[in-house]
Amino acid sequence: MDVAHLCSSLVQIQSENPPGSTAEVVEYIKGFLDSLGVRSVVDSHPGGRANLVTTAPGARLLLCGHLDVVPAIADGWTHHPYSGDVADGYVWGRGATDMKGGCAALLAAYQKLVNAGEEAAVQFAFVCDEETGGEYGIQSLLAQDLLVPRDCLIAEPTPPLCPTIGQKGLCRLEIDFTGEPGHSSLYPVVGRSAVMEAFDLLEYMKELHQQRYVAGEAMQDLVERSSQALEEVFGMQGLRDVLTRIMYNPGRIEGGEKANIVAERCRMELDIRVPWGCSAGTLLAAITARAEHAAVREINLADPTLTPADTVLVGTLCSAIEAVYAAPAAPILQWAATDARYLRAAGFDVAEYGPGEITLLHAVDERVGVADLENAARVYQRVMAAYSGV
Repeated sequence: MDVAHLCSSLVQIQSENPPGSTAEVVEYIKGFLDSLGVRSVVDSHPGGRANLVTTAPGARLLLCGHLDVVPAIADGWTHHPYSGDVADGYVWGRGATDMKGGCAALLAAYQKLVNAGEEAAVQFAFVCDEETGGEYGIQSLLAQDLLVPRDCLIAEPTPPLCPTIGQKGLCRLEIDFTGEPGHSSLYPVVGRSAVMEAFDLLEYMKELHQQRYVAGEAMQDLVERSSQALEEVFGMQGLRDVLTRIMYNPGRIEGGEKANIVAERCRMELDIRVPWGCSAGTLLAAITARAEHAAVREINLADPTLTPADTVLVGTLCSAIEAVYAAPAAPILQWAATDARYLRAAGFDVAEYGPGEITLLHAVDERVGVADLENAARVYQRVMAAYSGV
């Protein structure tokens, strides 16, 4: 099966998270690998959350992807989000870029090696819940020792010439503010509003955002190159701040009881991305101290991570990209967070590289270019061959 139709097949199998079931798409991939003579095990969890891990002995390289996708509302799409239509040079649908396209390219590349009579000494891991933190996915596989430290390539979407070798840190919090209720006609002289306590914390986040962090002189070229790549992807200037400042988003706020009551309760879900040179733990402590009348619950906490550019993994990957594209490749930093943070913490060297339209991540009309899928598969095939001594 060609890579575009393989991607289309994966997109057509719904695996929205929430609710989080990946059992059907795992069954499909298991069948595909079975047909190539590849042994695998399925790691199952409640709610149909399923991971798949292959068991090839002596594998030097782990190839990883997540099978869950963010939910899609059908309105506004050129093609139905789960049609998997192959049209106008793209495969269309939710997950085409993030990241069933990358998973399809990994599988297609492996199939080509097998069909050529080569043995690729690699391990696959397809996981169920990257979009919601990895508790049942990559974290579960690591806790069970189903994955042991080695070089790892994750097929997350990246610019074609720029694999990512580091991610900003993450501080995701749930904060419950408590006020002192009273009659609204007396506020703010009497009473303390939980809603206004939440807004006070957001003012503090604005202050924190103003500070620019420096990761050290050795990383400055990498930060500059990454900033340029980010600006090219989004067609905007001045995005250096995304990599060097604390970025924050109050994704959900709800609170208060009634317009004429000083609010007693307010809850905020706050997502913060932590730059190099800043500690996620220190940031959490500062926020907790500032939110004096609140209970701060940590949902996910991770410092920024980095795989050195001079590792075998990064060199092999860049060489493969250059061979396919006949153009210089250079690693960059990523502004988001992925499963790479857990793998690096467990001792893996990790790089990310994959096909996709980055500006359409989680968006309406998500799609991936057929040519990008084909080129990614060519890159992966070269990397697999290099690690297998082919």
